[in-house]
This record gives sequence, structure tokens and C-alpha cells, in this order.
Amino acid sequence: MKVAIVTGGNKGIGYGIVKGLCEKFNGTVYLTARNVGRGEAAVAELKKLGLKPKFHQLDITDQNSLDTFYDYMKKEYGGIDVLVNNAAIAYKVTATEPFGEQAKNTLHVNYFSLLNACHTLFPLLNPHARVVNLSSSAGHLARIPGQKLKKKLSSPTLTEDQLSDLMKQFIESATEGKHQQDGWPNSAYSVSKVAVSALTFIQQHAFDADPREDLVVNAVHPGYVDTDMTSHKGPLTIEEGADAAVYLALLPINVKSPRGCYVWSNRDIVDWVKGPTPGPY
Repeated sequence: MKVAIVTGGNKGIGYGIVKGLCEKFNGTVYLTARNVGRGEAAVAELKKLGLKPKFHQLDITDQNSLDTFYDYMKKEYGGIDVLVNNAAIAYKVTATEPFGEQAKNTLHVNYFSLLNACHTLFPLLNPHARVVNLSSSAGHLARIPGQKLKKKLSSPTLTEDQLSDLMKQFIESATEGKHQQDGWPNSAYSVSKVAVSALTFIQQHAFDADPREDLVVNAVHPGYVDTDMTSHKGPLTIEEGADAAVYLALLPINVKSPRGCYVWSNRDIVDWVKGPTPGPY
């Protein structure tokens, strides 16, 4: 039995991706969420639509939660066929927390915890598995003002450790209030999603050398969607926001492209280094 997993699936785009996979994926779909009550309520809503997702608690910031989930998946299914890394946070523009604190917390969830979730769950990926990392238009390299940083982040030889070191440097710069001086943007969310995009390219290189056949990972900008995260300002519906992610999760066997790409909400592959980005949404 094939199995798909969506992190942070109880609302917003994550919920839309679970819905889309339930409609199109030939296997079992797990909606995972940090909060059991909210996760189970979301599953109940989808069941009312005649869909059949399953629920499992998963907090990507908690290693015990990740280990419990790993053990469960290994025992019940023996492997994973689709992993959608969607769980993320974003501070509102009106947030009053010091920027250094915003940087630390945002990178902790959106990059370091996502990376850790990958380290924990990637050993379970079956041949032909598909991984989708939720990035953003804010995760395009063009969002980084500093040329030296751009060069480092886009280096074809960039390693996970080097990327993580750059993110630690950003947190340090942000805490000291000199991040803009050091070439970073004034958005912790943007930096976290640039990191997710860069990580995706590194992961595909590793997959290409993996003995398991045809492992594919892509990063996706879901579009500007009407969710809590955008304060309901986005023009796209949750279903529209989920479309490209669901498409990437269901790429056919031995697909030539996209593999290790940055994909826009309309399914176009976008040059992450040079652009241009296709439009506002």
C-alpha cells in the first residue's frame, strides 16, 4: 500500500494538499499536525466530503514526535512514497517581537526543523518517492540583496552544513541588528524560504547518487493564497494553492523534469538564480 504524508496539514495550503492527494493519490494519505485536536477536526471535515485521510500527530520541532512517527510508518507501511514538507510559521508584518527573536524562531521551524524532519524520514523513502518542499515567491534568490550571499547560496557545490552555517550567521546578524548591512533582507520568512529552496537543490544532488531509484524532490511556490498565514489577503483559493504541490507529489515514474527544481504556482519551472518570476501569484 502506497502512503503519502503532509506536514502541517490541519489548515491552509497543507489542508488543501491533503484534500488534493486524497482525490488523486492511489494510496493512503496522512494528514499530520502538531495539535491532535485540530488535526482530527481537519480529518473529520475531509471525511464529510467523502475523502478518507488518516491522522497522525507530528511536530517537526520535536525529535521524539519525529521518532515516534518514523517508527509507526516503518512498522505499518515499511516506507514512504510521498512526503510534503509544508509545516511552517510566519510572523505578521505588525509583529512586535524583536527581529532577532523572529529570525531565530522562523529559521528554527521553517528550515532547521524541516531539515531535521528530512534527516529522520528520508531513510524510509521508497524507490520512486516524491518529496515536495513548500517554498514561496519569497524564497527566490532575488530576495537576497547581498551579492556575496547570493553567490554562496547559489553555488553548485553548496553543502547542507554550509547552508546551515549561513542561516546561523543570519540569525546572529539579525540579533545584532546588522542583517541588512550584511546583505540579508529584512524578512526572516524570506530567508527561511530561500534556505528551503537552496536545500532542495542539495537534496536532489544527494538523491541522484542514492541507490534507491528515481527519488525526486522539488521546491514549490504555492501562490498567494487566502489563508491565516496571509491574513486572508491572497486571491487564490486553498485548492488553487495546493495544485502545483499535488502535481509535484504525483510526478510519474522516471520523470525527466522537474527534478530538483523551483516550481511556480502555475507549474512553470523558474530559474532560481536568474529569474524572472512569472507574475504576482
